[in-house]
Amino acid sequence: MASSSAYGSLSSHSRSATRRGADEEQPLLGSRNAAKTSVWREKLTVDVHRDWADVVLLLCYIITGLLDSAAISTWGSFVSMQTGNTVYIGLGLAAPNESKRWVKSGVSLISFCVGSFCFSRFHRRFSPCRRWVLCTSFLLQMAFIIAAASVMTLAPAAADEKDSISWNVLVPMALVAFQSCGQAVTSRALKYKSLTSVVLTSIYCDLFSDTQLFAFDNTERNRRVGAPLLLLSGAVMGGLLSRNAVGIVGVLWIAAGLKLLAAITWFLWPAADQ
Repeated sequence: MASSSAYGSLSSHSRSATRRGADEEQPLLGSRNAAKTSVWREKLTVDVHRDWADVVLLLCYIITGLLDSAAISTWGSFVSMQTGNTVYIGLGLAAPNESKRWVKSGVSLISFCVGSFCFSRFHRRFSPCRRWVLCTSFLLQMAFIIAAASVMTLAPAAADEKDSISWNVLVPMALVAFQSCGQAVTSRALKYKSLTSVVLTSIYCDLFSDTQLFAFDNTERNRRVGAPLLLLSGAVMGGLLSRNAVGIVGVLWIAAGLKLLAAITWFLWPAADQ
């Protein structure tokens, strides 16, 4: 009778076969992992296609409306549109003792300028339209908004925040203003320079100066109409939410969620033709 090993044990011949099988399988697993890594690297390092990318930039106007209306209602200062803040700074310099709003406007403006410096160099350093660059940019914007919401949750400011220049007002405002320029930098990177999401005056001018204003097929006109309407809708939502139980903290979390949605959109966006 042939000898057999105990139940559950392997003979020396079986162990050798198992080792040979494992050795033969290992390179195959390694090649599969390498292939998956190569696919991910290729997906993330290509440029995104510009076609219809203006839709994402237009939706960013909703975020701007949300944040600016909530910021004005709560802090008395803009965090995205810096023209208004520049006027507030001028009024403050003319009458510095009447209000402290100009101090907050100055903090917001400086933060926005520093953010523009950083985000623009980030895009230039790693290729402006590369998929991972766009995704990372919007994830960073989301992170700054979450940080601002966290500060306001853990260290809530006084009831009347419009007259306050305490750190738990200035820090979250500076964080939100810092990230706001990321959308404008993205519009430059994708070569939709008019869709900065932080300026409307030039859009109004270009819209009503357009010689083809009433033409049936006019893509530029459609963009110029969509931008203020979307910002207005965001401003209405931000104003309503900031005045009820949701508050500016809730608005910040909504804006962070929209930034995440934008990052996911760039991840799924078609690649540019190679």
